[in-house]
Amino acid sequence: MSDRPLLNRRLAGMGTTIFAEMSALATATGSINLGQGFPDTDGPREIAEAAAHAVLTGKGNQYPPGPGIPELRGAVAEHQQRCYGLTYDPDGEVLVTAGATEAIAASLLALLEPGDEVIAFEPFYDSYAACIAMAGARRIPLTLRAPSFRPDLERLRSLITPQTRLLLLNSPHNPTGMVLTPDELHGIAALAVEHDLLVVTDEVYEHLVFGPAVHTPIASLPGMRERTVSISSSGKTFSFTGWKVGWVTGSRELVAAVRTAKQYLTYVSAGPFQYAVAEALRLPDSYFTDFRADLQRKRDLLDAGLRAAGFEVYEPQGTYFITTDITPLGEKDGLEFCRTLPERCGVVAIPNSVFYDDPEAGRSQVRFTFCKKDEVIEEAVRRLGSMGA
Repeated sequence: MSDRPLLNRRLAGMGTTIFAEMSALATATGSINLGQGFPDTDGPREIAEAAAHAVLTGKGNQYPPGPGIPELRGAVAEHQQRCYGLTYDPDGEVLVTAGATEAIAASLLALLEPGDEVIAFEPFYDSYAACIAMAGARRIPLTLRAPSFRPDLERLRSLITPQTRLLLLNSPHNPTGMVLTPDELHGIAALAVEHDLLVVTDEVYEHLVFGPAVHTPIASLPGMRERTVSISSSGKTFSFTGWKVGWVTGSRELVAAVRTAKQYLTYVSAGPFQYAVAEALRLPDSYFTDFRADLQRKRDLLDAGLRAAGFEVYEPQGTYFITTDITPLGEKDGLEFCRTLPERCGVVAIPNSVFYDDPEAGRSQVRFTFCKKDEVIEEAVRRLGSMGA
């Protein structure tokens, strides 16, 4: 074989994700995993039963339609209208994907040319960097800084160049828990219109927003519907992360472009689960209200425990993650801290530095998740509190 590296140079340096590394460490040490964001309880039983019924009655066991089953596309359109007043045609303006991760990949592969620039909030979910790289584009970070992690809109304006093609937004934001305010959204929208930019917005945590913050889709603002690809999924809202059912909404032209790329990725997926998610999206408002309240209570439980253990805590407005700073513990390096934490006290967390282009910007930040049973959070807090002893 030649000496040429096997891995495409665009993906050089990415390697195994931090989630795989830390989850393996949790398994090897028997630690409580507050790193990777998956619930330790399933979602509503009636939705699980709907999936089982679909399997047993032969609904979706063979290839579903490429854009997704009509029942789910209709439910997504109803959800957007019901929650945000956004109107989408299920036939052409809604596309079902294998989770939000595929939706992001298909959107960026479809809309970007090599050499295009993409401005994204930093720290960013790790698949963003990989998908931008696979598209041959260049990522330009807009760094969100502690303690508030608010975007600097003047800095955003200064980053826009003739090569800028797209803004990649994430609100509620993983890992910081920041939720964009109406003023910030209007400012971003104005820049997108002024510079004729496309917007891809990852809104998977749309129903995990804690008062007084409110989630507003940027597609609902003037001039934005025709330039915005909105992405969400069922995993976070209904606690069925393994089903990998996501979706894209947007104008007919944008969705057609994304579908062109998507059909060469998975083509279709999750047939029976699509029927169940269609039912889930039509659950009464009380489900979403109760789910949000339960997560906020868990946030507060972990928040208090982390503060008592000596962490500096940045209270999130949304998602199910809490970002902390380990400096008050006499620590400086979040990656080293997370790699040794399982042996020290039997808890796994995620270092935020891996979500930055410049690791120094998040060197002392560590992320924990609170989408766990109360007793799991309480035991993790007890173990973390014992570190000093």
